[in-house]
Amino acid sequence: MPTQSRTALDAESATGGAIGAIASPADAGALMPADAVHAPGAWSRWSPAAEASAWTVGVEEEVMLLDPHGWALASRADAVMSGLTGELASHTSTETHGSALELRTDPHATVAAGLAQLEELRGDLARELEPLQLRAAAAGLHPFTLWQDTQISEGDRYRFLYGSMRELARREPTFALHVHVAVPDPESALRAINRLRSHLPLLLALSANSPFWQGRETGLASARTPLFQAFPRVGIPRAFLDYSDYVSTIDLLLRCEAFPEPTFLWWDARLQPRFGTIEVRIMDAQTTVADSAALTALVQCLVRLEATEGSGVDPLIDLPEVLAENRFLAARDGAEASLIDARLGRRSPVPQVLDAILDQCAPHAEDLGCVQELQWTRNLAATPRPKRQIDLARGPDKLPGLVEALSALF
Repeated sequence: MPTQSRTALDAESATGGAIGAIASPADAGALMPADAVHAPGAWSRWSPAAEASAWTVGVEEEVMLLDPHGWALASRADAVMSGLTGELASHTSTETHGSALELRTDPHATVAAGLAQLEELRGDLARELEPLQLRAAAAGLHPFTLWQDTQISEGDRYRFLYGSMRELARREPTFALHVHVAVPDPESALRAINRLRSHLPLLLALSANSPFWQGRETGLASARTPLFQAFPRVGIPRAFLDYSDYVSTIDLLLRCEAFPEPTFLWWDARLQPRFGTIEVRIMDAQTTVADSAALTALVQCLVRLEATEGSGVDPLIDLPEVLAENRFLAARDGAEASLIDARLGRRSPVPQVLDAILDQCAPHAEDLGCVQELQWTRNLAATPRPKRQIDLARGPDKLPGLVEALSALF
């Protein structure tokens, strides 16, 4: 996210940025005017600031609000927002569900700087929640909440969302990690996002952090993934011929009023022209900042790799069936998955896939200053986070004890 685009990002987050934004520069709380959205390609103008700040990163993290008396979700996001102060107030926003908040960093040249800010925001939030007798934690799902207990946030966007999705909007809240990487021009960004499609299952596998759903161990590493799949316009997008193809496709949907504006595309990765970024959205929220830093470094390096030299992926011959199966395998098995390699005609375990990618990313990590953070992805592969949750849930306090532990790690 280029620094010059911070105002736009603040407007996005003020209306629920992690699932997209409906915000005009004049009014961040209102629906974007129809003439602005439906003017052909008006939304697609690539931010000119991106060239001066290529490869900068920004992080959006969805966190859960908790009642420490029993460790259930607490639907008090609107009340919490009204009392936030200082930098925290300008870097926090509500989400679809009343038990979720989003923390967002500024754009940063290095992963270390961005995640240091995220750590500060987490600390500030924890301190401001304490007098309210609330706590916070991060994971892909709350382990034992039920959809009947969920409440939709106030605000125009969320009322529109409920009207569009009906009861789908009231499913249990999901919590994700979103990473923006600035790219100099739209054609480079389109080339990178086409190629990134093959890497998205790896990112999901490494980030999987939600083995429980409605109080049950699901056997899935990321139960968040199929739960969020109930929404439309999700999953791995198709490969586009060029940026014009991307724009004309979305313009058609806008003209036909399929949705109000482009951030209602909840794909696993999408372009954000007004920020000049690629936004990768497939990952579960991470319990610790160190894990978020590792995944952010991998995303930053992959975007730069694929936008410049390329990793050898040919997006136009990627089989959609293989991508879909790898996405399922990653959600089911996490870091223990074996992913299909269509070029080799066999499956490879996630640690082996990661090793090959890290070799290609190494020069980019040196240039971007994220070598240390990138290497932490090996820890994610070696010690799957869903197993950590399952082990914690076997303690004497069961699932409430797990949530308490997640909050302590926040």
